[in-house]
Amino acid sequence: MNNSDSLPIMKDLVLIGGGHSHLFVLKHFAMNPIPGVRLTLITRDLHTPYSGMLPGYIAGHYSYDQAHIDLRPLAQFAKARIFHEEVSAIHLDDKKIICPDRPPIHYDIASINIGSTPSTLHIPGAKQFTIPVKPINYFLSKWDLLINEITSTLDHKQSFSLSIVGGGAGGIEMALAAEYRLHHLLTLKNIDTNKLKINLYCDTATILPSHNSQAREIFYRVLNERNIN
Repeated sequence: MNNSDSLPIMKDLVLIGGGHSHLFVLKHFAMNPIPGVRLTLITRDLHTPYSGMLPGYIAGHYSYDQAHIDLRPLAQFAKARIFHEEVSAIHLDDKKIICPDRPPIHYDIASINIGSTPSTLHIPGAKQFTIPVKPINYFLSKWDLLINEITSTLDHKQSFSLSIVGGGAGGIEMALAAEYRLHHLLTLKNIDTNKLKINLYCDTATILPSHNSQAREIFYRVLNERNIN
């Protein structure tokens, strides 16, 4: 669908990925359409998570719908085409975007906002034995399975050790959110919470190295109160 059905398409602007920046682009085009410009969104996920709400979602404060943005009505609002696909290649010479299950998509201007993926290839065992927080949708699917595994293990009178790598603000948030959620679930099931061990690993001499000493002291106390090592 064009921004204006009565005008010919002069330029194709293609957005690859449903990241935060592209949400603002869609909103801008919805409120300020440009005649002759066709807007296309290619996204692997139709519901994009808002990363700022991830710790709250992990803790159980927000529902799935509250922490995700449905891209379909937003694209409709912007009069943009939306393709539920994953991009496999971009041909710069003839300006074509390749997706596995559809014909090539022409672009005049392409923007990529697909989010970050941590590089774990240089850490032995990381790929096999850890769950990266990003991409977030992948993490959330694994997180739900992990919750079931933890509660099931502890329900059978065994212990469980959950390790979180990273002593910055993100790691601290994840550790506290995970502890809050799991402590709540275990309490509801009358399972001994002392059998759950949460460990935080970092490669610096102190947590929150980019924060001031007062902030670090506060969070050392909070982590100790929540039995996070």
